[in-house]
Amino acid sequence: MSQLHITNSLSREKEIFIPLNPPYVGMYVCGPTVSGESHLGHARPYVTFDIVYRWLKHLGYKVRYVRNITDAGHFEEEDREAIDKVSVKAKLERVEPMELVQKYTNMYHDAMDLLNNERPSIEPTATGHIIEQISMIQEILKKGLAYEVNGSVYFDVTKYAKNNDYGKLSGRKIDEMIAGSRELENQSEKKNPADFALWKKAPPEHLMRWTSPWGEGFPGWHIECSAMATKYLGTPFDIHGGGMDLLFPHHESEIAQTRTATGNSPAKYWMHNNMITVNGKKMGKSYNNTITLRELFSGNHPLLEQAYSPMTIRFFILQTHYRSTLDFNNEALKGAEKGLQRLMNALELLNKIQFTENAADLDRGEDDEVNRLINSLTDFMNDDFNTAMTLASLFELASKINAWQNQQAKISSIKKETFESLKENFNLFVTDILGLKNEAATATDSKMDDVMQLVISLRNEARAKKDFATSDKIRNDLQNAGIQLKDGKEGTTWEVS
Repeated sequence: MSQLHITNSLSREKEIFIPLNPPYVGMYVCGPTVSGESHLGHARPYVTFDIVYRWLKHLGYKVRYVRNITDAGHFEEEDREAIDKVSVKAKLERVEPMELVQKYTNMYHDAMDLLNNERPSIEPTATGHIIEQISMIQEILKKGLAYEVNGSVYFDVTKYAKNNDYGKLSGRKIDEMIAGSRELENQSEKKNPADFALWKKAPPEHLMRWTSPWGEGFPGWHIECSAMATKYLGTPFDIHGGGMDLLFPHHESEIAQTRTATGNSPAKYWMHNNMITVNGKKMGKSYNNTITLRELFSGNHPLLEQAYSPMTIRFFILQTHYRSTLDFNNEALKGAEKGLQRLMNALELLNKIQFTENAADLDRGEDDEVNRLINSLTDFMNDDFNTAMTLASLFELASKINAWQNQQAKISSIKKETFESLKENFNLFVTDILGLKNEAATATDSKMDDVMQLVISLRNEARAKKDFATSDKIRNDLQNAGIQLKDGKEGTTWEVS
């Protein structure tokens, strides 16, 4: 498969990826609501779209990756009562809402860094784009597809659906949506139960509130993504991503809002990762099985038998295609831990192997097989980012690397250019594309730095005492060992020379 193909949730078909304005690609991914700690549900979509981001850049595209932060709380109508998560949590923790937001945003960033997810190009916040949201709501009102009641503004779904295919993305029919709507707070204000809030009037106890043409209030959940995606990517843009749980009502509503306000659909390709389960059950507070990423990394949770490293979690997620369900359980996570170590060991062995060419040993069949596996890495990634099959090919290559190292097979059975290609691509796909790191090596580097800081402090003490003989001996002995000290205005640093 020479061209990238993406399964488009909108068409429900695997389509050739053709950017709207090559070589530029615009990608918007729905980010977290920072009213609490990042959990397993945050790991999968952001690892998934980190892979998309990395692969698109590898193919030579200039990608603008926008991922928002929801820091104004959600107004969720479909499945639960209307609540502002941030305000509620801020009251519980007795802090200012934005203090809470900053705390959990920092924790989210820390977790994403540990998972080795690259930072997006732009990370806009809902509270930083109130003006844009109000402006978009005004445009929707002007088009006659929204109405204001008692300081709140609602999108008129029934009126929109008369001339538009509302429900195409999620596969829902408008009549079923109306029949299935629950009787929630302020439902009587709406013309129709399926209508959703663009702006809500803030009750007296509501902490987060902004001035608007309709009085003091706060934006609805869906409008923030429409406003921010439009501002930074225009319409239409190339890829809109998120979890499958966002298909309805969030993404369906985004399409309706953006089409009404701008005249264009938001995105050409819609991508959705499937859901996760924990020991076969949906993750949720009612099941008492919500596991935060911090608990996962520390092992401090009743459902966990041990701690699992960030790279184990990343590897575990990549073992399954993003559109398939993924069950977190101890047995599977332990298997991922072993699989990751096997892959990293093969990478280390490959980088140490010295290739020796011997024409008498050349095996055309083996050479062709290694090249086939190397080429399959690109083919599988181009097949809707199939990391599971990419890993399968890497493991087949790892078996060959181990056989060469153990002298069960001769490395000279392949051509030198094949070996060089293998070395280049194995490193590329493991580290750059899949974003996997050898955590053992990272830990060793950290300990080495601790030791070096101690040595540097001892040298500084010697210099302070004008004991230059000891100071010079430390520097010279380190240099003989391949470590160079550099004295500068900011202090002394070290590097392997």
